[in-house]
Amino acid sequence: QVQLVESGGGLVQAGGSLRLSCAASGRTFSSYRIDWFRRAPGKTREFVAAISWSTGFTNIADSVKGRFTISRDNAKNTVYLQMNSLKPEDTAVYYCAVRVGTNYDAWGQGTSVTVSS
Repeated sequence: QVQLVESGGGLVQAGGSLRLSCAASGRTFSSYRIDWFRRAPGKTREFVAAISWSTGFTNIADSVKGRFTISRDNAKNTVYLQMNSLKPEDTAVYYCAVRVGTNYDAWGQGTSVTVSS
């Protein structure tokens, strides 16, 4: 089983940047995807971005497109979510998850991001 650990969250002013990390360990798969989600207070979970581990193909949600990018470092088994031009509405707990086929096999514990206005 894959274990995921997120880090990099914190408090930042609007317009600032943060880089979240999702470190994977344990069982790995030749073809899987790492997704980032977020859950804002009082709201449902929202897809943010995804990256294919094997091809590097990325998918970014429209709500963050142009501000957030996703990348991976195969040597470190780590996926990054670079968040620029942050807005108060980006405040949420951010989670990464590993997707194999149509199933999410593992989730991280989440890292909190707070954007002050």
